[in-house]
Amino acid sequence: MFLLRCPSCKNQMKYNTADKFLTDKKKRCVYCGKSFGVKDNLIKEIEK
Repeated sequence: MFLLRCPSCKNQMKYNTADKFLTDKKKRCVYCGKSFGVKDNLIKEIEK
C-alpha cells in the first residue's frame, strides 16, 4: 500500500496494488477527480 499526493489539490490518499511496478499506473483523485501518474506523486510505502 502506498501513500500518494494529488498534484492538483494536494490531498493525500492511499493506493493499494498487488505489484511493485508503478511506471504506467494512473490514479484518479477521490477529492477533485483529476487523473495523475502514481510513480511521480508517490510519498512513501505504508503497511497494510
